[in-house]
Amino acid sequence: MFLARVEGTVVATAKHPSLGGCRFLVARRLEADGSAAAEPNVVVDWLGAARGSTVMVSTDGDIARERLGNNTPARMVVVGIVDAVQEPVSRGEGASAPKQAGAKRSAA
Repeated sequence: MFLARVEGTVVATAKHPSLGGCRFLVARRLEADGSAAAEPNVVVDWLGAARGSTVMVSTDGDIARERLGNNTPARMVVVGIVDAVQEPVSRGEGASAPKQAGAKRSAA
C-alpha cells in the first residue's frame, strides 16, 4: 500500500471486459518527503477521489479480484481518501501537527 496524489482521469473505450463501468485515475506515488515519484500509475477508483486528492492505494490485487472477478487485470485500487498525514515523532522532538494531505511535506 502507498500514498499517491491524483493528477487526472483516464478514459478507455476499449478495455478488458471486467473493467466495464470502472473509473480510472492517474495517480503519482508520494515519497516519504511528500514529493511525487517520476512514474505515474493508473488506479481503479470506486470512492470518487478528486484531482489533487491524496489517496491510499492497495497493490495486492485481491480487492480488485473480489469485486471484478479472478480474471481482471486490475491490481491497484484506491482504498481511502486521505484527510491528513501525521509524521512519526522522533525522541526528543515535540509532537507535530497533522499535515493536510494535499500539502507538500518538508524534508526531515
